[in-house]
Amino acid sequence: MIENLGWLLLWSVLVGLDLASVVQMMIARPLVASTVTGFILGDPAAGATVGVVLELFALEVLPVGASRYPDYGLGAIPAAAVAAGAPGVFGSGFGVAVGLVMAYLGGKAIHLVRVENAMDVRRHRDALDSGDVRAVNGLQLRCLGRDIFRSLAVASLGLLFAALVVRWVPLTVQSVVYLSVATVGAALAAAISGIGRLAGRKTALPWFALGLAGGLAGVLLV
Repeated sequence: MIENLGWLLLWSVLVGLDLASVVQMMIARPLVASTVTGFILGDPAAGATVGVVLELFALEVLPVGASRYPDYGLGAIPAAAVAAGAPGVFGSGFGVAVGLVMAYLGGKAIHLVRVENAMDVRRHRDALDSGDVRAVNGLQLRCLGRDIFRSLAVASLGLLFAALVVRWVPLTVQSVVYLSVATVGAALAAAISGIGRLAGRKTALPWFALGLAGGLAGVLLV
C-alpha cells in the first residue's frame, strides 16, 4: 500500500470532490471508488466485491438539500485497501466494516466543511451581496480547498486504519464468516429500505417491482 500511497491520495481527492464540489461524474459512488482502488492496488476483484456491498448501503441515502449522510465514496477506498491482497473474499467483511466507519467519519467531516463554508459566507456577505467578483471567486476557491483538505484528511486516516487492520487483525474463518454475513445482511436491509422509500407506494412502485422481476429473470436465465 505504501508504494501506491500517492495514487491513493490523489484518487481520494478526486472522489471526495466529485461528491458535491466539482463535476459529479459519479466516481464517488462506492462501487466505482472501490473498484478503481482495487486496480491501483492490483486486486480489482476485491475492490469490486466490497464496492458492491457498500453500494447497497449507499442506496439508502437520499442526498437532498442539507441532509446529512455518510461519505461512502471515501469510505470505499480504505475498504478496498483492506480487502486487496487477501485470499479470495477473506478481506471483504473486514473491508466493508472499515469502510462503514470511515464513511460515517467522512459524513461528519462534510458537516464541518458546510458549517465553515456558511461562516465564510457570513463573513463576506457585504462583498457578496454587492456582486464583487473577487469575493465570489475567493469564496469558491476557499470552499474547494476545504473539501480537498477534508478528502485528504479522511483518506489518510482511513488508509492508516486499513493498514492497522491488515497488520494486526487475524483473518480467521470464523471471524470472516460472521462479519461477512453481518455486513451483507445489513447492506441488503439498508438497500431494501432505501429503494422502498425512493420508489414510493404509488406509481413508481409497480415499475420498481417489474424491474426487479426482470432483473431476477435475467440472472436466472444467464
